[in-house]
This record gives sequence, structure tokens and C-alpha cells, in this order.
Amino acid sequence: MNWSFEQRIGDLMSRRSVGAGASMLRGLLGAAEPFYASATRIRNALFDAGIRPAYSLGRSVISVGNLTTGGTGKTPMVLAIAERLAAEGKQAAILTRGYRGMADAGSGGIPQSDEVALLRERLAGKVQLGVGAERYKSGMVLARHGIDWFVLDDGFQHLKLSRDTDIVLVDASDPFGGGMVLPAGRLREPLGALRRADIVVITRSVQAPSPAIEAIIRRHTENPIFYASTRLECVLRLPKLDVALPKQDWKKGRFLAFCGIGNPSAFFEDLRNWGFQVAQQRSFADHHAYTTGEAVELEIAASSGGADALLCTEKDVWNLRNARFTALPVYCCRICFDLPDSFWSAVADSARRGKASEAR
Repeated sequence: MNWSFEQRIGDLMSRRSVGAGASMLRGLLGAAEPFYASATRIRNALFDAGIRPAYSLGRSVISVGNLTTGGTGKTPMVLAIAERLAAEGKQAAILTRGYRGMADAGSGGIPQSDEVALLRERLAGKVQLGVGAERYKSGMVLARHGIDWFVLDDGFQHLKLSRDTDIVLVDASDPFGGGMVLPAGRLREPLGALRRADIVVITRSVQAPSPAIEAIIRRHTENPIFYASTRLECVLRLPKLDVALPKQDWKKGRFLAFCGIGNPSAFFEDLRNWGFQVAQQRSFADHHAYTTGEAVELEIAASSGGADALLCTEKDVWNLRNARFTALPVYCCRICFDLPDSFWSAVADSARRGKASEAR
């Protein structure tokens, strides 16, 4: 595997790294954890008291976020909600920071964030996007153009924008990031922050329900808990994504699977659960921009390992723009979340309650 510094730190914080050296480093990071946790609590208290203001767009806002760093399935959830709003005839937009708060597009008009590019491709103009670190300003511009529903991407800690509904995702494969707040663990804030959540969704659960995870969540909130299952929609050929590989073909094929996402092990596990034959796997840092040299290395590794094609996530597609593959075909997995009808009812009810509370 192409382990990066970022991945090594992630394993350390999630306690997947073992040994004397890892234990010593965790001890050093643990010494700093109380200071970060205290700073986070103080920040939250300032917003709760109104000392730091939260700005309202005067429209319905549904926030999707999590408690941990790394991937929990925010992008599929944001997509699912945005598509639902569009199907209901609502004028909707997604407010997203983009990767590292980058502008929407570079000088060539190409989105600089893989997640933004993916959202644009999937939504095909049905839902608008406001991209940038100043999400309130982006939202106000869109509101003046008729948008009345917003999906706030990665919004749980973005307290300076008011919302009607807070949806928090918990990844069952690593639900609480080692149980400690940054820098000792992967929690962005203490678990008590779950009290702000209107709805909790457990993703990547091998079996539902997950009583142990639910028990911890229930210490902090009595609000509803749902489960989202990841479904494979189709397997698409790069670079145009206009040719789908029939199921009977990908079932017979052997693939080198690779990805540069927040939780690579979840992707590889999904592939096996769906029935792919994974001959080899490679992981890169989240948002990794691939080079042609790496493309060649992947093709060589695939051929030597008996694979007849390469397979990645749909998010990776947008980071492969500068990489050229010449020896083997490359495919991506397009996924979506399956959610129960009761989830959508809970979202609608929560949004109505939030709007009524704001009006008082």
C-alpha cells in the first residue's frame, strides 16, 4: 500500500497502529487532547449563549456532518437529500466548503474539488452549488436567485450558519475515532456534541441494528437513529463514464482496486461484499491527485497480479485527470445510499420544527 503520513496518523488516532512506538506517540498526543477538547467546548458554549452569532439564511437548511475526521459517507448522503428535494420540486442548493475551501473552479473552468466535481456530474443542474469557505455569503447569493432549501455539506461544526436540521453520520467501522478528541483521536469534538443532532445515521454497518454503537449514542441523545446501506448503482468506464460494465462481466473480471478517500478499507470491503474479485488493492491519501507515473505503476502491478482491469471510486475519477492509463481499462463504482421511508419523514418533521422555532 502507498501509506501516506496522513494515513499513518489516522491509524494511530484510531488505535489501529500497535507497538511501543505507537503507544508512546499516542501518549504524547493524549497530553494535548484535553486542551483541544476544552477549546471546542468553549467555542460551542459561545455559540449556545449567542456571544458568537449564528447567521440565518431565512430559508430551510439541512446540515449533514459527522463527529470524526475522515470519511463517513457525507457525499452520498448529501446527494441523496439533494436529489430528494429536487424530485419534490423544491428549489435546492448545496453549500460546500470544497476541498480546503478552494474556489469552485480553476482558470480552465474545471472544479478544483473532487467532491464538487462529483456533485456537479451527478446532479446535472437539478440542484445548484455554492462553493467556498464563506457558506453564509454563498447561501445569500443563491437565496436571492430563488433557492429556498439548502443542504449544508460537512456542517455539524460550522456553527456560524443556522440550520433547521442536523443530521450526523456515524461510520460503524470506526464509529468514534478511537474515543478521543484530536490530536489524540479522530473526534472533532467530544461525544456530548451529539446532543445537537436531530437525526443520527449509522453508515457501513455490516448488520443493523448495532446495539453497542446505539448504546453509546443513546447516552447523549434520544433523537431517532437510522441506518444507511451502500448500494452499487453501476460500474462505469473511464474517462467519459458513459459505458456501464454489465454485471455478468464485472463478476467474471479480476481487478486491482485503488482509491484515495477518507476510509479506503470500507471501499475494499464493499467491493468484496458486492462480489468483485479483487486481485490486489492500493490506497492513497484522501483527495490524492494521481500522476501518469502512478498510473503506469498501477497498471504494472495489476498485470503482475493477474488483474485484467483497474477499479476505483467515483470520487477518484476527478483526481485522475492528469494521469494516463494505456495498458488496461479503468472503471469506477457509482454508489448511492438506501434509506428507509421513516428517515425521510423524520427529516421533513425536523425541518418543519426547526423552521417553526426560528419563526418564534
